[in-house]
Amino acid sequence: MPEKTIVIRDVEKTFQTRGGPVQALSKVSLEIEPLSFVSVVGPSGCGKSTLMNLLAGLDAPSGGTIEIGGVAMKEPQDGNAVVFQKDLLLEWRTVMANILLPFELQNITWFDRKDRTTNRQLAEDMLKMVGLEGFGDKYPFELSGGMRQRVSICRALIQKPTLLMMDEPFGALDALTREQMMYDLLRMYNQYKCTVVFITHSIEEAVFLSDRVLVMSPRPGSVVKDIRIDLERPRGMDTRMDSRFLQYVREIRGVFQSQGVLAEV
Repeated sequence: MPEKTIVIRDVEKTFQTRGGPVQALSKVSLEIEPLSFVSVVGPSGCGKSTLMNLLAGLDAPSGGTIEIGGVAMKEPQDGNAVVFQKDLLLEWRTVMANILLPFELQNITWFDRKDRTTNRQLAEDMLKMVGLEGFGDKYPFELSGGMRQRVSICRALIQKPTLLMMDEPFGALDALTREQMMYDLLRMYNQYKCTVVFITHSIEEAVFLSDRVLVMSPRPGSVVKDIRIDLERPRGMDTRMDSRFLQYVREIRGVFQSQGVLAEV
């Protein structure tokens, strides 16, 4: 599929609630270049997940426009994939069957023996890349939380998306598993290049993974800082000790301190 630039112009989102309207997003405007890894960080309730849902076509903006590859976003588009915080694996299907599910849903020559063999080999290669070689016949209930999320990422990437959206995919994991998942994700990103929009609460995670970090204000959310991350790829454990990495982290923390989101006791 062709590479696509994302253009967001003056996007707003207001939800109607029993207590009255609640504005989640206010005048968000930005462009995201093809094949870039962009993280969005901000306080709880600032509209990060709302923005991702709009990009995914799962909801519509109250104002403004979103275009992906020059096409106005009105519904989910082919070539886009989403990974949520909860893995959403189907418990009655094996790991392999879960990963191959997109081909069945899209009816992509699933019953052609040659394509079926090729797709299965690709899934096995992905499982090996994330340390799950030999787990294809296991069921989700037999896996840990981190293993399940790896399967979820494989299921998204096997579609070879042009845009991968990830909504706090490591949020429910313990600290050590979360760190390993960062390295796994970077390996997969380097192998299966696509545009990534990554939602997270972790400043360090955002800087380590990204080409660019968008810092959002408290609700109604808007982009208050757009930071280009000048750190060489591939990245590893030593990257997090780099003085530039630490400076980016301090810069983002400084934004939150100025907003009153972070405060020293």
